[in-house]
Amino acid sequence: MSPAILYALLLLLHVLAATFWVGGMATLHLAVRPAAAGLLAPPQRLPLMAAVLRRFLIGVDIAIATLWLSGFAMLGQMGGFANAHWRVHAMAGLAAVMTLIYITIRASAFPALRRAVAAHQWPEAGAALNRIRLRVSVNLVLGVLVFVVALLGRAG
Repeated sequence: MSPAILYALLLLLHVLAATFWVGGMATLHLAVRPAAAGLLAPPQRLPLMAAVLRRFLIGVDIAIATLWLSGFAMLGQMGGFANAHWRVHAMAGLAAVMTLIYITIRASAFPALRRAVAAHQWPEAGAALNRIRLRVSVNLVLGVLVFVVALLGRAG
């Protein structure tokens, strides 16, 4: 396989994974959560959101692994960070922050949501879901910024 084809395949995987993660956050944050909050009481809404997030986070686990693996593989083809454009450095830095925020969701806020839902502790479940919402809000902004840097950074 030629280096150009390999790079294009890596970039395709990278963009698909980023689109899944950022697009999924936008969908959940801007459509699913508000609709569920408007239609369902906490005993119905919170288990639904926990179930939706459980499935989504599995996909995000795969997307993040794909992003890091494809990103480092493309970076290797460029000759490392020393030869990379400033936008690659910026995207890597933003990705590191986003990943750390995601780890706090996965390791702390989401398990707290699941425990509270299982125990039918609706105020605690609501508080855990709100912690997730706030972190997703930050990651959504950072994810959009990654796309801005990736595309507009090509101009300079």
